[in-house]
Amino acid sequence: MTLESDPLKLDLIAFNPEVVPPKVIAEPLSLNGWTHVLCNEEMPIFSNTALSIHNILNDDRKGAMDLASVILQDPNLTVKLLKMSNTPHYNPSRQRMVTVSRAIVLIGSDIIRELTLVCSFFESILSATNRHQANEEIAQAIHAAVQAKSIAQLTNDASPEEVFIATLLNHIGSISFWCFCGEQGERIQAQVNKGSSHENAEKKVLGFKLTELGASLSKAWKLGALVEESIKPVLFPKNPRVDLVHLGYEITDALKEGVKSKKYEVCVKKIEELTQQSKQAIVENLQNNTDTAADIARQFGAADAAMLIQSRLNRTIIIEEPAPVVDKKQLQLQISQDIASIISAPFDINLLLETVLEGVHRGIGMDRTVFSLLASDKQSLKEKLSLGWRKESYEHKVVFHISETPLNLFFHALSGTQAFWPKPSVNARLYTLRDINMIGKNECFIMPVFSNKKPIGLIYADRGISGEPLTEDDFNAFKYFTQQANIGLMLYRMQRS
Repeated sequence: MTLESDPLKLDLIAFNPEVVPPKVIAEPLSLNGWTHVLCNEEMPIFSNTALSIHNILNDDRKGAMDLASVILQDPNLTVKLLKMSNTPHYNPSRQRMVTVSRAIVLIGSDIIRELTLVCSFFESILSATNRHQANEEIAQAIHAAVQAKSIAQLTNDASPEEVFIATLLNHIGSISFWCFCGEQGERIQAQVNKGSSHENAEKKVLGFKLTELGASLSKAWKLGALVEESIKPVLFPKNPRVDLVHLGYEITDALKEGVKSKKYEVCVKKIEELTQQSKQAIVENLQNNTDTAADIARQFGAADAAMLIQSRLNRTIIIEEPAPVVDKKQLQLQISQDIASIISAPFDINLLLETVLEGVHRGIGMDRTVFSLLASDKQSLKEKLSLGWRKESYEHKVVFHISETPLNLFFHALSGTQAFWPKPSVNARLYTLRDINMIGKNECFIMPVFSNKKPIGLIYADRGISGEPLTEDDFNAFKYFTQQANIGLMLYRMQRS
């Protein structure tokens, strides 16, 4: 067997598949304590997603494939992101998108970054037991963000998506606190009911203001300069984009008081000066943005917040229908069509491999999927892209060891040319102790990947988390998708020769 090595050097990790039981979290007693608990205990998925996105977008060596792999680690986030990507608000051209890779290509990485952060954030907070105050905060944040982004577009801002994110996350301290607080929140509310301002009540109960918590979280999560700058209380901000963020909240406050209020008139006047639009056009735009914000809230799963947004203009509330059950056969067909369109012309090999892996992972319904390349020492296979693996961070890599003596799964798979469906009951001798420590003793699918008729890596998939059985239909679909990867690599090599 001749093996070619991967030119990229990847990190070695030890994978521990154990699931840690949830802990009961006590309410912190300081700003640093709340920051730590929210980042590490209550919202770890958002923390990991935000930091991974920051690292990818600030690394010139990483691109769309890396961004897609972060998104695809979380099935709920993937579904929600694709749902949002196909709405008219983000996809006015109505081009169908069934894979994250295609969404990034068609919509652009900036907007996908926006959607990923927003979807991940709401995925984290909406799993909590939300109180009325939390829903008020969520409603205002979404509404203000849509209004601010709209004005940013009218003023030809260079990145309206960045303004949207900065506005949405401007009250991140308040939103996060009210979604996870207990007795401290009740004490703050009691102080407010007695006539104290929110800031004074927060200071008295917590020892700090929730805007300070927002600034601390923004720094910890590396949410970006505009987010941090807009949170910090500055009497005379010099950045006009910060003014747009704050104007978004002024609009939502004005709408609470009504369209005939003095505050509303002041907001309309400000927008007139910024955009040079007529008063009638501005009023219509504010109303349309309110409808859009309510719809976006529903798409994010924040139904209570959507109702609060729409109630400000006393408009009819539309209850969101439950998301349709995904038909695997239909999804496989749609992803197959995407693959066919990719390889029908000169193409990006990374986009093809990402789409193939997404077809295996989402289309077949696998728990863990990985595309691994042969290391330079030819003794191991190192992750190029993985989905569903429970790892400490995105930077950690899955590594499979290759053993001829004793013969193991991965040496056996690389020695052949066809897809392999090992089963512990039939192929027990191939499951070495090292393999079992890495992947467990599960049925799995393995397909060698070739370049110039030489194996350079493999695609591996299993249901080692759920324990659901694999079927013949699953294996046939796996063979189809992985064959497309090999066909694509052959065509790619021909194009470059």
